[in-house]
Amino acid sequence: MGFDRGPGGGVRSSAVPAARSSGDRCDASADVLAPANLSEMHPAMTGRRPVLHWLLLLALVAMWGSSFMLTKVSVAAVPPSIVVAARLAIAAVLLVGALMLSGKRLPGRGRHWPFFIAMALVGNCIPFWLISWGQQGIDSGLAGILMAIMPLTTLVLAHHFVAGERLNRFRVGGFVTGFGGIVILVGPEAVLEFDGGGSALVSELAVLAGAVCYAVATIVARCRPDSDALVAASGVMIAAAMIMAPVAAFNDGVRSFDLSPLGASAILLLGVMSTALATVVYFKLITLAGPSFLSLINYLIPLWAVLLGTVLLGEKPEWTALIALVLVLSGIALSEVGSGAAGPRRPGPNRPGPR
Repeated sequence: MGFDRGPGGGVRSSAVPAARSSGDRCDASADVLAPANLSEMHPAMTGRRPVLHWLLLLALVAMWGSSFMLTKVSVAAVPPSIVVAARLAIAAVLLVGALMLSGKRLPGRGRHWPFFIAMALVGNCIPFWLISWGQQGIDSGLAGILMAIMPLTTLVLAHHFVAGERLNRFRVGGFVTGFGGIVILVGPEAVLEFDGGGSALVSELAVLAGAVCYAVATIVARCRPDSDALVAASGVMIAAAMIMAPVAAFNDGVRSFDLSPLGASAILLLGVMSTALATVVYFKLITLAGPSFLSLINYLIPLWAVLLGTVLLGEKPEWTALIALVLVLSGIALSEVGSGAAGPRRPGPNRPGPR
C-alpha cells in the first residue's frame, strides 16, 4: 500500500495482495492471499517453522520499519512531495525491470488499470505524502507508533465493508485499547496548545491520516481483478509514480535543493529497500508462510522504528510514547484473539500494509 502505515497499514506498502482464485467480486468469500496448503495456515502441524521464514520476516520488518528513519532524514533535505515522487519512481523502475526479466507483461486495458490507480492513490501517493509531511514535525519513532493504529482501523472498516469480518467484544476491546494509546500519545495538552499549521498535533494527525489510508487500501485490495502479484505491484507502482511526478513538479517546481549525500542515500534506500525490495519480500513471505505469520510485523515494526530513531537519530521517546506503544500493541494482540475466536479466517483486517 503503505503499505507504511502498508503500502499497509498499513503497508502497507506499495504491496498489494496475491491473486484470488476466481472472479473479481469484492467480498470475503474469495481467498485474497490464501496459503498454498493447510500446513501454511497451521504451521504447528508440521513442527518448527523454517529459519527462512523468520529471516524473511525480520528482513521485512527492517525494510518497512526503517522507512520512518529514512523519511525523517529525507524530508530534512528536500520537500515531502519530491521525496515521495523520487521514492516511487525508483521503485517503479526496479519492479518493471523485475517484471521484464520474469517474462510477464502488464495488462493493456480493462478492469486492472482503474484498480491500479485506486491502489496507487490510497496505498501509496496519499499516505506516503501525509507521513512524509508529518515527519517534518515529529520524531521517526513517534511516527512508527502512530502507524501501528492501522490494523485496528482496518477492523472497523472491514466490519462495514467486508462480508464475514464482524466486530466482536475482543476486536472492539482491542480497538478501544489501541485508541486509548493514541490518545495518551497525542495528549490533551496538544489539543489545548494547538496553534495552527506549525503545531505537532497537525503532524501527528497527518501520520494518523496516512495510517487510515493504508487501512482503506487493505479493503480496496480485496476487490483486485485476477492478475499475477508482480504484475499488480508493478502496475500500482507505475501509476503511483506517474501521479506523483506532476504533483511534485507543480508543488516544488524545478528549483534546486541542497541535497546532501546523506539525504540522497536516504531517498535511494526508501525507493530500493523500503518500497521495491520490500514488495518482493512481502510476496515471497506471504506465499511461503501465510498471512497469520506475516501479521507478526504489526508488533515488530513500531519497536524497530523506535529503536532506530533512538540509536541512530538520537531521539528520546517520552514515557507517554512508551505507554502508548504498549497499549497499541496490546490492542492489536487483543484483536487477534478476537480473530481466533471468530474461527478460521482468510487474510483480512490485520494483514499488514505498506510503509
